[in-house]
Amino acid sequence: MDPSLRDGATPKMIYSQACAYAIRGLSHLAAVRPDGFVLINDLCREHDLPRHFLAKVFQGLTRKGLLISAKGRGGGFGLARPPEEILLYEIVEAIDGARKFEQCVVGLSNCDDRQPCPQHDQFSSIRKEILDFLKTTTLADMSRDYRQKREQSGRPLAAPEPGSKSINRSEPSP
Repeated sequence: MDPSLRDGATPKMIYSQACAYAIRGLSHLAAVRPDGFVLINDLCREHDLPRHFLAKVFQGLTRKGLLISAKGRGGGFGLARPPEEILLYEIVEAIDGARKFEQCVVGLSNCDDRQPCPQHDQFSSIRKEILDFLKTTTLADMSRDYRQKREQSGRPLAAPEPGSKSINRSEPSP
């Protein structure tokens, strides 16, 4: 058994745990407040995510230019660009790196069309489909789907906290 799966953890098929948390948090943020700030505590409470870990992930996304942060009353994290302009690929690349999709599916160091692994030909088309999905799916798409699934399950999203700051994207962020 894979030692990383102890204590009931489930394997991640495509994304690292940090990337999965980022996607969950960003989808929620974009669904409830695409033009303002959301407190990290609210995101963690909503998704039962570890606060310290998500805060580190979001700080990394801030350094990569996908998020902005504001301190003080009404602050938190907000999207650096409208959700229609943020691709799922950018989120995955910022957390897991793009190299992940160039590596051999079975872990060989030299795997290409000249020296293929046993799954090379079959996985090449799957890899292309995954990359196409990542490069055409926006954060707006994900947040819309997330909102619909919440409503269908009888758990509509709560309105954002009153008093949170709005984002003025026409000004350069500090």
